[in-house]
Amino acid sequence: MKVIITGATGMVGEGVLFHCLQDARVEAVLMVNRRHYDITHPKLKELIVPDFRHTEAFSGQLTGYDACFYCAGISSVGMKEDEYSRITFDTTLAFANTLLTLNPGMVFNFVSGNRTDSSEQGKVMWARVKGRTENALMKMTFKGQYNFRPAIMKAIKGQKNVKTVYKILAPLISPFFPQKMLTLAQVGKAMVNAVAKGYPKQVLEVDDIERLATQ
Repeated sequence: MKVIITGATGMVGEGVLFHCLQDARVEAVLMVNRRHYDITHPKLKELIVPDFRHTEAFSGQLTGYDACFYCAGISSVGMKEDEYSRITFDTTLAFANTLLTLNPGMVFNFVSGNRTDSSEQGKVMWARVKGRTENALMKMTFKGQYNFRPAIMKAIKGQKNVKTVYKILAPLISPFFPQKMLTLAQVGKAMVNAVAKGYPKQVLEVDDIERLATQ
């Protein structure tokens, strides 16, 4: 399969990228980044797109792919809802619409988060926005569309883009909440398996991701 990955300069995207580069089922990977990420691999290409809402000039480079693993995102800390929505909802949907037009047979995997609010009515701002994004994506006519809701994640060896809080807290928390713990290798494998084998649910909680990674 040929895969587009966004967010490789972040922890989740980088981990998923590392897995895809090692997975024999993935023959080509296109990183779509806002800024350059210094990594080389025979099956890897990079495309710099300053604004994911405006991809008209890049149609040729974004055509011919089987899947998109949308791992780009931002923390909601200190942000107002309209600003967070612009980045999380508007940008994601614009990019997804472009890919759907160019690759109607594509599978689109979106990294959401544990406790995302599917009702879009809860008190937690980021959870409402993520829920609204998931709901909109599920209405799109991709060959497959899956929303991944990981919680605590452990980085893959060699990752550069690991937040300090994960380096410190993940080893401390994981013994007490093993049911919430995933490695990014599991997340990456589950994403590839979602494309290769499918899954009966479009919203994947931690146990679903773990199960799909073993298939």
